[in-house]
Amino acid sequence: MLQEGQKAPDFSLYDQNGVMHHLSDYLGKKVVLYFYPKDNTPGCSLQARGFNELLLEFKKANAVVLGVSKDSLKSHEKFSSKYDLQFPILSDETLEVCNLYDVYKEKKNYGKVYMGVVRTTYIIDENGIIVKVYEKVSTKTNPQDALNDLK
Repeated sequence: MLQEGQKAPDFSLYDQNGVMHHLSDYLGKKVVLYFYPKDNTPGCSLQARGFNELLLEFKKANAVVLGVSKDSLKSHEKFSSKYDLQFPILSDETLEVCNLYDVYKEKKNYGKVYMGVVRTTYIIDENGIIVKVYEKVSTKTNPQDALNDLK
């Protein structure tokens, strides 16, 4: 897990619309970078809708929201369309960025052990420095918690 005070690793990923995003494109703005396991699952959908509902408030705080999962662009396109998401959902099928941010880890569910994306949110300041890390993320409260910490 990356720590507060560290420089956030730059990356390049495509969003649900086929647009390339580089973290460095957002220097001068705050970034809420959240990693989630899978499109169209109950928790991930709740979290994405929460960020979407608060998007205007994030903009007022000079912040952008970027979601990242290992799902395909096609999956992201459907997910985004289904919930009318108005922020970039980035596809990391190679897990390069998930590994850079140390969120692809061993998980356990009902006794089954497997590798997966651990739900994690980073707040990155205008200079590209991580200022807040949410390791144990509540899908219900994470968007509001992140917004509160930006203010």
